[in-house]
Amino acid sequence: MTHAPENDPAGSATERDALLGAVHEAAEQVRHRTPLVQCLTNEVTVNLVANVLLAAGASPAMVATPGEAEELAHVADAVLVNLGTMGADHRVSIRSTVAAAQGARTPWVLDPVAVGVLSLRTRLAAEILVHTPAVVRGNASEIRALAGLSSAGRGVDARDDVDDALTAAVAVAGRTGAVVAVSGATDLVTDGVTVVRITGGDPLLTLVTGGGCALGGLVAATSAVASPLVAAVTASAWFNEAATDAALVARGPGSFAAAFVDAVYALTADRLVERAAAGLHVGALTAAGPRA
Repeated sequence: MTHAPENDPAGSATERDALLGAVHEAAEQVRHRTPLVQCLTNEVTVNLVANVLLAAGASPAMVATPGEAEELAHVADAVLVNLGTMGADHRVSIRSTVAAAQGARTPWVLDPVAVGVLSLRTRLAAEILVHTPAVVRGNASEIRALAGLSSAGRGVDARDDVDDALTAAVAVAGRTGAVVAVSGATDLVTDGVTVVRITGGDPLLTLVTGGGCALGGLVAATSAVASPLVAAVTASAWFNEAATDAALVARGPGSFAAAFVDAVYALTADRLVERAAAGLHVGALTAAGPRA
C-alpha cells in the first residue's frame, strides 16, 4: 500500500507549534541532565561522535567490549548501535547490548550503516530489530534495504532520494514500533502516522567522515530525554542548524569539522527553535493520499 503525506496546511500549525515546544524542551533537557550515552559506533568516527555529544551537553561512553557493553546498557540513559564496524567482538557486543537495553528499557538507536550493500550487517540489522529500537536513523538507501526494498546504495553512500524511502520508513516503523529518521537534503522523520520534514544543513557535512554517525549519537542523547519522534526531530534540527553556522566560517572540510562541533555547543534551545521553525513541516499519512 502506498502512503502519501499531506501538505503542511494551516490545520497542522498547532501540531507544529507543539512539536517546536517539545524540541525546545528536549534541547534544554540534554544540557540540564547530561545523559550518559553508550556508543557502539564505527571506530573510524568515534572521535567526532564523542565530541559532538560533549558539545551538545551529553556524556559519551565509547564502551563496546564484550562483557562490559551489556553491563553499561543497564545504567546508560541511551545507547547508540552503529553498524559501521563489523568485527567479531563488535557483533557479539551489539547482540548482547541491545538485548540488555531492551530488558532495562534503555532507549537505543540503530544506525544501519551500509545495510543492503553488505550481507553480514544486513543480516545483523534484521536480527537485532526485534529488540525494539526507539529510533532507526539512516540514509534513504539503508532504510529501503531494511524494509526489503531494492536500493541504489553504494557503501555508506545513499543513491536514493529521501522521498523514495517514505514507504519503506513507514513499513519499518510499523514492523518495529520505532520512529524512523531518514537523512538527506531534507530530513524525514516518521512514526508511521506523522511525517515531519526538516530542512537545512550544508553540503560540507557530506565531506566529513562521521557526520551521520554523530547524528546517530545526538539522536540517542535526545532519546534519553524525549519521546522518539521528538528526539529524532530535535537532533535533526540541531544538526542542520549547526552545520549552517559552521559553513559560514569554514574554509573547507577540515575547518568545517571543528567549526561544526563549536556550533553544536553554541546553539541554544531558543535559537534552535527560532531558526528551525521555518523549515519544519508536519503532516499526516493516509492510505489513499493527502488528507483533505
